Amino acid sequence: MAPLHVVPLALAIALVAASAPSPPEYADWSAPENLGPHVNSPFADFGPALSRDGLQLYFASDRPGGAGVYDLWVCQRSDDESDWSVPDNIGPSVNTAFIEGPPTVSRDGHWLIFNSDRPGGAGLNDLWVSYRENIHDRFGWERPFNLGGVNTPFQDQGASWFANDDGLAPLLFFASTRPGGPGLNDIYVAELLPDGYFAEASLVAELSSTSNDYRPSVRFDGLELFFFSDRPGSSGFDLWVAVRDAITEPWREPANLGPTVNSDANDQNPHITADRRSLYFASNRPGAARMDLYLSTRARTGSK
Repeated sequence: MAPLHVVPLALAIALVAASAPSPPEYADWSAPENLGPHVNSPFADFGPALSRDGLQLYFASDRPGGAGVYDLWVCQRSDDESDWSVPDNIGPSVNTAFIEGPPTVSRDGHWLIFNSDRPGGAGLNDLWVSYRENIHDRFGWERPFNLGGVNTPFQDQGASWFANDDGLAPLLFFASTRPGGPGLNDIYVAELLPDGYFAEASLVAELSSTSNDYRPSVRFDGLELFFFSDRPGSSGFDLWVAVRDAITEPWREPANLGPTVNSDANDQNPHITADRRSLYFASNRPGAARMDLYLSTRARTGSK
């Protein structure tokens, strides 16, 4: 297993330590809105992820101007009421002639984790990570390195970083086709150890099925997790959610987000934002080009 302390990953992603407040309650998710032609393109745009402050939006796309099959792109805004800028390719320090897939940004803003089938990996698709010193520089990402022992000769992709502000070990959730799960793609979690290595990844059995379960996105407090799946109860690929009462408890049975959010087309790559009230995802539903980015929101109604 390759060490992660070749750069100070273990130190940098031990993010702000603070006690989590009581989990708030929310209204239902709104009907999704297309992010529009200013952000979306006639090509495939998918795998959205926001920075903690909500001012940088990263995603994957095969639009013209990239280096390879799918590249990572970014747009920004001055505040959460402003429009997004035109997306920019994040550049050759990260992107290659191969696939760069759905990204996730660490809560401190210094780390970008994504999957790629570039040379130097362990298998078909590996998890990679890039560091930047200045969290406001959306082009400041350094050359990525492979996450080592968390990867296998199979598909490992769609990561979500949980910093674990309760003082327990940080966790990396992701999907994998490795043997040992009940389905084609299953959800796994790996713990970052104090020595900078990842522990062996474990199957999250309560989130995995005999179907495909992809791209988990865990809420920053670790009590809610979104993913997409073609498990029974889905129409194509649908968005699903699971909750738990504490980070030391198992997840409850996942629930389909329902027809207000999901469509008869493929709805995929969910990302829950730091404010817990916005859900970004990709879909090829009517009105989209090949695959567009969408946003659904919910209002806070109180606290438990």
